[in-house]
Amino acid sequence: MIGLVQRVSKASVEVGGERVASIGPGLLVLIGVERGDTDREAARLLERIVNFRIFDDADGRMNLNVGDASGSLLLVPQFTLAADTAKGNRPGFSRAAEPADGERLFGALVGLAKQGPVSVATGVFGATMRVALCNEGPATFWLRA
Repeated sequence: MIGLVQRVSKASVEVGGERVASIGPGLLVLIGVERGDTDREAARLLERIVNFRIFDDADGRMNLNVGDASGSLLLVPQFTLAADTAKGNRPGFSRAAEPADGERLFGALVGLAKQGPVSVATGVFGATMRVALCNEGPATFWLRA
C-alpha cells in the first residue's frame, strides 16, 4: 500500500463540480492499493501517516506529527500510484489491486483513521476527482507499508 503524503495549508476534493471534502492545515494523502495488500498494510500505512513527523516544532524542525500540529487528514484513493512506469511511454496497472479489493482496503484505512483523534475527510473511490491543494514547503513524501 502506498501513501503520497503532502503537507498542506488547505486541500479539497470536487466530484462533478461539487465539493465533497475539504481540510485546512494538515495532510493530503493520496492512497494507492496494490495487489496482495491486506488489512495489515492498511493499518501499517495509517500508523506511518499519523505518526510521520513533518510539521515544524517551535525551533523550525520537522518534529511534529499531524495530531501534534492540530491538523486534519484528507485521504484520497488514487490507483495510479500503483502504476508500472518502468518501460515504454504508457503506464501499466497490473500491480494495482482489483477495484473491489482497492475499495475495501481504502475503506478499512479510512475506518481506522476515523477512530483516531485527527479529523478525517475523504475523496470518493472510483470517481473522477478534482483535487486542489496548497502544499506547504513544499513537503511531499512517499510512504509504503
